[in-house]
Amino acid sequence: PVGAAGILHADLIPPLVFKLKTESDEIQELILDTLSNCLRLEASEALATGAITILKEKLTQSSVAMRSKAARVLLEIGTHPEGKSVVCEEEVIPVLVSLLEDADPEVQASATGALMFATVKPQGRFSALGAEAIPPLLKLVAEETSKARLSAIKTLTMLAELPEGRKTLLDHTDTFQQCLNDPCEAVRRAAKIAISVIQWKP
Repeated sequence: PVGAAGILHADLIPPLVFKLKTESDEIQELILDTLSNCLRLEASEALATGAITILKEKLTQSSVAMRSKAARVLLEIGTHPEGKSVVCEEEVIPVLVSLLEDADPEVQASATGALMFATVKPQGRFSALGAEAIPPLLKLVAEETSKARLSAIKTLTMLAELPEGRKTLLDHTDTFQQCLNDPCEAVRRAAKIAISVIQWKP
C-alpha cells in the first residue's frame, strides 16, 4: 500500500496509462498489475487520462493474462463512486458480459466482479440487462467450483431490483436454492438475499 501511495503521489498514473498503448505485452501486464494495486486507493487520475477506453480495448485481446488483468483493473476502478459511473457510460458493460463466458476462470471472476460494482448504479443494471447478462450469470451461479459464484449472485440480486430482471429470475429461484447448502457462508447468505429480492412483491 505504501508503494501504491508513492506512485499516486509521484503522479505516475497518467504516464503508466499512456504506456498501455505503446509497450510490449509483457510490460503492459506489469503496468496493469501496478494500476490494479494503485487504483484500489484512488481512481480519479486514471479516469481523467481515459483509462477506461484503453482498458476496454485490452478486454478483447487474445492474451488471457491481458484480459484478466484489464478486468481486474476495471474491478478496482468500480470500487469508487466516480468509477462506477464511467464504467456505465463507456459501453464497457457489454464487453464485460461477453467475458462471463470466457474459457479462463480468472477472467470470468474479474469480469463478474467488475460487473457487480457497475450494476450498483441503475444505469449499469439497465445496461447489463440489455446486454443479456442474466443467462451467463446464472450459469456461473450453478457452477459449484466457479470463482465468480459470489459476485454472480450479488449481480443477479441487483438485476432483480428491476421489474424485468425479477420477472426473468422468478423462473430460476431453484438455482439460488441450491446455493443455500454451499459450504461457504458468504455464498449461502448472498443466495438467501437474492431469493428474497426475486420473490418480493410490491
